[in-house]
Amino acid sequence: SVSPMRIVSLVPSLTETLHTLGLERQVVGVTRFCVHPPHWRREKATVGGTKNVRIERARSLRPDLVLANREENTRADVEALSGFAPVHVSHIQTLEDALACIAEIGGLTGAPEAAGALAEGIRGQFARLPAPAPLRAAYLIWRRPYMAAGGDTFIDQMLAAAGFANVFGAARRYPATTAEEIAALQPDCVLCATEPFPFAAAHLAELHAALPGVRVARVDGERFSWYGSRLLGAPAYFNALRGALASGAEPLVDLADLPCPALPL
Repeated sequence: SVSPMRIVSLVPSLTETLHTLGLERQVVGVTRFCVHPPHWRREKATVGGTKNVRIERARSLRPDLVLANREENTRADVEALSGFAPVHVSHIQTLEDALACIAEIGGLTGAPEAAGALAEGIRGQFARLPAPAPLRAAYLIWRRPYMAAGGDTFIDQMLAAAGFANVFGAARRYPATTAEEIAALQPDCVLCATEPFPFAAAHLAELHAALPGVRVARVDGERFSWYGSRLLGAPAYFNALRGALASGAEPLVDLADLPCPALPL
C-alpha cells in the first residue's frame, strides 16, 4: 500500500508526533491548537480548532489521511471529513493505548521503524520511574466551574505513574466540582494544569485561600495529557515534580517549568 503523502492532523499531541517521526513534508494541515512544533503553525494550513474544524478548508487540502481523536474532535466533524478522506480516530485512555496509537500512525505513514523506536523509548522511560508512596492529589483542568480529571482518563493514568493517587478516581471523565468538595476529599495537593484552562498565580492563590493546609501547585498540563511523542520527557518531569512536592514547604508553588534531569538508566 502507498503511504499517505498529504496528512491533516486535528490532534495537537499527534501533530507533534508526526514531526518527531520526520513527516515534515507529508503534513499539510493542522489546528490552531497544534503549538508543537511552533514553525508548523506558520508553514502549514490551519483548519480551525479541534472542536470546530473548517471542513471545506480541510477538503481543499486534498488529504489522504486525517488524524482525529474521540475526545478532542466532534463526531459531526469526523463524519463530514470521512466523506472525502480516510480518518484515523484514536481513543486513548492508557499508556498502552498511546503506544499502540504511535505504532499505528507509524504503520499508516510509512514510518514504522521510527514509531517503534519512539514507543520503546517512552516505555523504557516509564519503566524507570520510581514508585514512592502516592500523594493524594486533585488535578484541575478548568475554573468556573472547577473541573477535575476523573478515573477513566489518560490524565488519571499519568497521575498514577507520577506517584499520585487521584482523589477523583471514582468519578468519570471531568466532573465539575467546588473548593468545598475538594477539601472534603482531603488531598495532600491540588495540581492546577497549564491547559486547557491556563491557571495563573492569582487562580492558585484563590484556591489556596479556600483550601488551607493543602499544597497548591501549577503543573505542565502537556506532560499529563499529551499522549504522543511528548511522553518521552514526561517521566523525568513527573520524577522532578513528585520530588519537589514531597520535599518543599511552600504551600503555593509554580512547578510547570521544572528542570528535569533524565532518569538514570
